[in-house]
Amino acid sequence: MIAKQLFEEATNKISDTLANSPLKDMEKNAKAMMSGAFNKMDLITREEFDVQQQILIKTRIKLVELEAKIAALEAKLGETETPNEQA
Repeated sequence: MIAKQLFEEATNKISDTLANSPLKDMEKNAKAMMSGAFNKMDLITREEFDVQQQILIKTRIKLVELEAKIAALEAKLGETETPNEQA
């Protein structure tokens, strides 16, 4: 019982010491510095990237469909032209 109480006290003191130590301040400063650097890089979140990726996929599909329609219309237009109109 006493050993458990001593262990808990020691754990609490160690936690308090680490929370107030210069190491914790260095960690906070490093996080702030990295956060500032990331903000300057104009990074986006993974969610934003995934949304843009889906938009790009839909756009590419639409482009392929439109290219096929144009090719079909050009082929149809070429069939209706007479040799006199081609000159």
